[in-house]
Amino acid sequence: MKEKNNFIIPMLFLAFMFFTCGFALGINSLLVPVLKVSLSVSSTEAYMLIGATFLPFLIFGYPAGLLISKIGYKRTMAAAFAMFAIAFGVFILSAAERSFIIFLLASFLCGTANTFLQSAINPYVTILGPTESAAKRISIMGMINKLAWPVSPLFIALFASNSGGVGLEDLDKPFLVIICLFVILGVVALISPLPEVKAAGEDDADADSAVSDYANSKHSVFQFPHLVLGAIAIFFYVGSETIVLGTLIDYASELGLPHPHTYSWITPISISIGYIVGIILIPKYLSQTKALQICSFVALFGTLLVLLLPGVYSIYAVGIMALGCSLMWPAFWPLALMDLGKYTKEGSSLMTMGLIGGAVITVLFGLIKDVSNIQYAYGICFVSFSYILFYAFKGYKLR
Repeated sequence: MKEKNNFIIPMLFLAFMFFTCGFALGINSLLVPVLKVSLSVSSTEAYMLIGATFLPFLIFGYPAGLLISKIGYKRTMAAAFAMFAIAFGVFILSAAERSFIIFLLASFLCGTANTFLQSAINPYVTILGPTESAAKRISIMGMINKLAWPVSPLFIALFASNSGGVGLEDLDKPFLVIICLFVILGVVALISPLPEVKAAGEDDADADSAVSDYANSKHSVFQFPHLVLGAIAIFFYVGSETIVLGTLIDYASELGLPHPHTYSWITPISISIGYIVGIILIPKYLSQTKALQICSFVALFGTLLVLLLPGVYSIYAVGIMALGCSLMWPAFWPLALMDLGKYTKEGSSLMTMGLIGGAVITVLFGLIKDVSNIQYAYGICFVSFSYILFYAFKGYKLR
C-alpha cells in the first residue's frame, strides 16, 4: 500500500502540471482570431503566434536536458513555472500596447517555459513505473492536458466586456489570475514529494544491465535511429495536433457558425475518448505499438474526411483526426526512449526539440490558408500522419 501511495501522490502533482501546460497553450486558440480582428493581421501572421510558442523547443530543448541533469526534475519544473509567470506578464504588456511584436515575444517566453517543463515531466512520467504501462500513464496525463485546452478560452471569455467576444482589453484580469497560479505552482513543485527518478541503465549501479551494454556501445545520442526517427515523428505529430486542437475557433469563424468558441470542445472530447480507451486497454489488451498503428490509420482517415466533406460537416471530422492523435504521444515516448540507458535525459531533450513542428507546420498551415482556404490547409496533416504510420510499423524497430 505504501508503494502504491508513493506512486499515486507524485502522479497527482504531475496531473496538475499537465493541466497547467494545456491551459497555457490553449490560450493561443483564442488569441489567433482575437489578434486577426484587433490588430488586423493576416492568417499567416496570426499563426506565427503559435509558431513562436513552439520555436523554443528547438532552441532550448537540449539545454533543458542539461539543466535537468544539473539540478534535477523538481527544480527544473519550478524554474519553468517562474518563466510562465514572466511570460504572462509580457502578455499583459502586449495587450496594453496593442503590439503584435510583443505578443510574439510573450508567446516565445511562454514556449520557453513549456520547453523546460515538458522536458522534465514527460520522461518523468515515462520512468515513474513499468515501461510496458508507460503509455497508460502518459494517456492519463495527456487527457488532462488536452481537456485544459478549451478551458482557457472559456475562462478568459468570462471576463469579456461585451457580448461580441473577447478583446485585447479583457486580457489583463484573467492573465493576472494565471500569473498567481504559476507562482503557486512553482513553490509547490519545490516542496512536492516528487522523487528523483532514473531510467533503466542510467544509474552507474545498473551498469551491467543489457540496456547499459547497448547504450554504452554508443558515443552519441544520434546513434540511436529509433530515437532520431521518433523525434521526427514528434515533429510531425505536434505540428498536426496543434492544428487539430488550435484551429477550430478560427475554422468555425471562417464558416460563419454562431458562437465559434463552443466548437473548441470537439477535439479535446474526441482526443479524451481515445485516451480513455488507452487507459483501459493498454497494456493488458493492446500494446502501445499497436495503439500507435491504429491511431495512425484513424488520423489519416479523419484528414481525408476533412478535405472531402462540405465545410459545415468537415469541422466535425477534425474530431476524428483528434481521436487518431490521442494515443500517438503516449506511445512515442516509451518507444523512442527505450534502451537509451545513460542517454535517457539527452534523448528526452532531442524528443523535446522535435516539438518545433508546432512552429513550422502551423505557420505552413497559415500560409496555405491565405493562398487557398482553411479546409484545404488541413491537407498538410496528411503528410504528417503518413510519416507517423511509417514510424509505427517500421521506424521504432530500427537499432
